[in-house]
Amino acid sequence: MSKVIVHIDLNMFFVRCEEIKDPSLVGKCVAIGHEGRSGIVSTCSYEARKYGVHSGMPMFQATKACKNLIIIPGDYKFYRVMSHSFISFLKRYTKLIEQASIDECYCDFTEQLKGKKDIIQYFKDLQNSLYKETGLMCSIGVAPTKFLAKMGSDYKKPMGITIIRKRDIPTILYPLDISQMFGVGKKSVPRLKKLGINTIGDLKKRMDEHNKDVFNSFGKFYSTLEDWLNGKGDDMIDMNPWDPKSIGNSTTLPHDTDDINEIKEYFYSLCMEVSKRAQDEDKIGSTIQIVVKDVNFVSKNKSITMDAPTNSFKTIYANAVRLYEENFLGTQVRLVGVTLQNLVSKRDMTIQMTLFNYEEHESESQTKLLINELNRKLKKPSLKRASELEEDKK
Repeated sequence: MSKVIVHIDLNMFFVRCEEIKDPSLVGKCVAIGHEGRSGIVSTCSYEARKYGVHSGMPMFQATKACKNLIIIPGDYKFYRVMSHSFISFLKRYTKLIEQASIDECYCDFTEQLKGKKDIIQYFKDLQNSLYKETGLMCSIGVAPTKFLAKMGSDYKKPMGITIIRKRDIPTILYPLDISQMFGVGKKSVPRLKKLGINTIGDLKKRMDEHNKDVFNSFGKFYSTLEDWLNGKGDDMIDMNPWDPKSIGNSTTLPHDTDDINEIKEYFYSLCMEVSKRAQDEDKIGSTIQIVVKDVNFVSKNKSITMDAPTNSFKTIYANAVRLYEENFLGTQVRLVGVTLQNLVSKRDMTIQMTLFNYEEHESESQTKLLINELNRKLKKPSLKRASELEEDKK
């Protein structure tokens, strides 16, 4: 007997959290992100999407497209609290939960649905209870595999419920645009459309014909996609706690450019966003990676690993710019991105001083104690360390 795998996806999660805090935002055009030319849209409300606003869009373009757009910086600590409430709510229904991200999860409902005659009503009741208790809205996909469940939750938004059995694949999935297939990245879509593959059905047909061009497009991933479209695939729930190992942001530039000053503006905004999210989630990372996509749609990554993990904006920005200047100066760029990787929880991290650092710390402390003692005797702050004088000049 097939398992019943359910994918539950919270609708416009960040925006919805802001609406819960401030109900006056409901029904309005809202974007999460920073204002200004270098600001980037993290996510937005469905009302804003009607004007063409979307994730990753430069904020100045978003405000041009939607004149009444309300911009909110984002409260990631609150989002994490609401995500925890979401998972806690679901644990009353099933313990078999795999959190895929802050706003989505896979669940195994095989046992819970035995003997249930009206599965749609069962999940409508779940949706309504979640909304009543937390204010969160979700879309639900029900299927025998994770892939089909994920496709089901994406099929109808907001508050949709879609059941996809193996026999439903031709009627539900085949007509969808190839860009809507989970697992097919944005870079693959233009290549596939050049091959005449415009829908998921077109892809299935070419796979059945053992088309070499399609096989070469996906390489090792080809067999996985083939299994998915034949109703096979992963149905195992990984119950290990969800813990993101990276935090990143990228943006497509409004025009191709090699202007380093303009590119630095985008890095500034992206690094600010990454730093804020890391700090809000109490995370520090030891690796900083940048991605650059050129005018030929070729993406290249460069990274640097530091001696000590950080979430400091200054450190992330300085290293991101350094990586760019050392590797991409003069390149005509259409997209840039920054990711803080190898994340660990700050509270779980113990940094041990080397003997050198310890002695340096002791020396500085003794100097500071001596200066403080002399200033007390002089009854005024006349003496300072040279490093403090340099800071004052700055």
